[in-house]
Amino acid sequence: MQRNKISIFIYLIIGLAAIGLVSQLLTNTSGFFTNVFVMIGTGIVFFGVIYFLFLRKRTTSDDMKKYKQAVKQSKAKYKDNRPVYQTQSKGTKPVAAPTRKKVSKRASHLRVIEGNKQKKNDRATF
Repeated sequence: MQRNKISIFIYLIIGLAAIGLVSQLLTNTSGFFTNVFVMIGTGIVFFGVIYFLFLRKRTTSDDMKKYKQAVKQSKAKYKDNRPVYQTQSKGTKPVAAPTRKKVSKRASHLRVIEGNKQKKNDRATF
């Protein structure tokens, strides 16, 4: 019974708020929109302050650190290497700077997992 009284009270409050909003919208439209914009602006400022003071300085998770490191390594691996041309006198063609040969380096964090190589699946015999 207590729960029923609380729900009736909440519905009554919501109904009165709806009646108040409609009446203010019809009688004082400019004041209504001014109040709405002030509330939205206050909410944005409040969220910005909370975000920049508390949420932004949170430490990132271990997975996010690993992801950022992988992105950095990928960018370093696949960066665009364009030849740099040296400027020379008029009549000669531009010569590209000698490009260094890429040294292939094995990734130390990757390893081969030895599996059961004796058990081979023959896909044709299903």
